[in-house]
Amino acid sequence: MSNKKNYILACDIGGTHITSAIVVEDTWEILPNTIKRFSFNSQENAKSIFQYWAGNIQNCLNEFDKEIKQIGIAMPGPFDYENGIALMKGQNKYDSIYKLNTTEGILSGLKNKHVEIRYINDAAAFLQGEIFAAKRNNEDRILGITLGTGLGSAVWSSKAKAIDADLWNSPYKRKIFEEYLVTRWFVSRFLALSGFKENGFKEIVQNHKNTEEFEQLLVEYRTHLKDFLHFFSKKHACKKFIIGGNIAKAWALINKDHYFGDFEISVGQYEEKAAIIGAASLFQ
Repeated sequence: MSNKKNYILACDIGGTHITSAIVVEDTWEILPNTIKRFSFNSQENAKSIFQYWAGNIQNCLNEFDKEIKQIGIAMPGPFDYENGIALMKGQNKYDSIYKLNTTEGILSGLKNKHVEIRYINDAAAFLQGEIFAAKRNNEDRILGITLGTGLGSAVWSSKAKAIDADLWNSPYKRKIFEEYLVTRWFVSRFLALSGFKENGFKEIVQNHKNTEEFEQLLVEYRTHLKDFLHFFSKKHACKKFIIGGNIAKAWALINKDHYFGDFEISVGQYEEKAAIIGAASLFQ
């Protein structure tokens, strides 16, 4: 057996940032000195966006003295993950690269043009990264949910990579699930209940934790989330979940008295590192 290590560069691209790092295959360790973050405006022109991404990746490569042949990228959808074509339109991000070849755009800004680039949906990357890092990849199936500014959902099956479950816009009550499970719901519903306008869920928790209105807010949120868990688990015949995103940081408050006891839920441990590990594991 060769003990030669394989190194993969992995990126997490969001609506306002890119983070790149070198990952060691099999141990899924992120090399801390290679982590590079960069924030930008995703409404700029295509040339600028590709330059930002390529520049961040090149900075990461410059910190490392061995050859890198593979780049894995976690990318929000809609996106043609097989062919590397951006399909985001009308979402206040990346309109300028709509239908452009992202791989060509990135390679044009790198010194070495002979690298293979693969893509994975960001919610799927989070789930896959959590599973690989926790060494749970021998289990049959695990579902993932990210709760934050949007609602992410993913399905992981052994012998296959995680995929985007794409359930955010499934009909629920008078709207869709996402409208009842994300930060903006907390803000608008708490305003209606209490008359207080807070910027986000974190501020609501900090400033109003022991109020009746806060208790009411959580009672309603738990109901919505339980409805979503039932919907998701029925659709994919699985009761195991990994939950992440900013809202999941308050899981102890949300899961009061083991309200979600019907399901086997663990909270993600790796945060943004999970998406980077998930993107690197595309080459596994």
